[in-house]
Amino acid sequence: MRIGISTLSTAGQNVWSAGITQNALFLAKLLRAIPFVEDVVLLDVGTERDLGPQVDLDWFGARFIKLAEGADQVDVVIEMVGAIDPAWMQLQRARGKKCIWYCVGQPYSGLVETTLFKETGFFLRTENHDAIWLLPKDAAFGPMLRTLYRSRVFLTPYIWDSIFLQQRIDEIGKLGLQFGYVPEAEREGMAQGWRVATFEPNISPIKSGLIPLLIAETALRNAPGSIGQLHMLNMLHLVEHPTLLYLANSLDVVRTHRTIFSGRVDIASFMAEQSIDAIVSHQWQNDQNYVYLDALYGNYPLIHNSPWLKDAGYYYPDFDVQCGAEVLLNAKRSHDRDLAHYGKCAAQVLEAVSINHEPNVAAFAELLRAVCHDRPQWLEC
Repeated sequence: MRIGISTLSTAGQNVWSAGITQNALFLAKLLRAIPFVEDVVLLDVGTERDLGPQVDLDWFGARFIKLAEGADQVDVVIEMVGAIDPAWMQLQRARGKKCIWYCVGQPYSGLVETTLFKETGFFLRTENHDAIWLLPKDAAFGPMLRTLYRSRVFLTPYIWDSIFLQQRIDEIGKLGLQFGYVPEAEREGMAQGWRVATFEPNISPIKSGLIPLLIAETALRNAPGSIGQLHMLNMLHLVEHPTLLYLANSLDVVRTHRTIFSGRVDIASFMAEQSIDAIVSHQWQNDQNYVYLDALYGNYPLIHNSPWLKDAGYYYPDFDVQCGAEVLLNAKRSHDRDLAHYGKCAAQVLEAVSINHEPNVAAFAELLRAVCHDRPQWLEC
């Protein structure tokens, strides 16, 4: 079996600008481990000749080609990043190829927000796919997708690898910067209050920094001095928004000059440069995110509301700001003491999502068999 995965190359591309490109590359690497997969190519629908200097295609075992070159080089097309020309997809299906839409973004918000607030949105043709693959975080939307696209929906494992994070850790290490949680006893000249950051993208309600902002505010009210600095990442586009201005200026954590609103950065360099102690996050029906895994990889206290990670990090439920603040303060008191146990729990999570984890490889093999059951020649090793 020969597989093509869609990608979208752009000028000045950076793998930290969108987790979906990382996801496509992780999938390519995993698929190469399936015995009946002969080749994996990246079918690019973008404008550039590669996916940026951070991507070593040899490591991922995949070739990078333009969509027009791929028609005779693939048996299965996985539409994942960017939109493939519908006419091209229809032609491939007419030629007996299998086409899969791998939906890794939250499908309900993508449909509703573009419908209500924008003139145009992204909507795939309903007759172009033999199956839809969906991440576990979006299982609740499976029935919606079955109706919209008249197609079978299958859940896939959530996968991740440390290659890009470790690559960046090595780069900043050459500059004398260290990524990874530093216990209080090993710090030099650090303020007593924790330095906290939130990395939510703030372009949709499903991943917003407003609840983390209120959690930090509540923690500061309950324990004055507990928060030394709060970094609100990915918020430069909102700093002059009247609602955010009124909200922020009503909070002690802002009025006492503890809060800094910044733009987009990669997690490794920012955590190291700013000596961040903890990450506070929030999601709404989107509980699997790479930033959580990056944080756990560095043993940083992760204050989160993801039921998927309930046994790792520090969990608070739903929108419970008061509980989130209590969890944050508890983490500040106990994280150093419980660091070994915390690291063990984090390691279990990272192993479960690894692209080298045999159950994940086996699961994707079964997914391909389900779609290609009528093409037994493709399933031969």
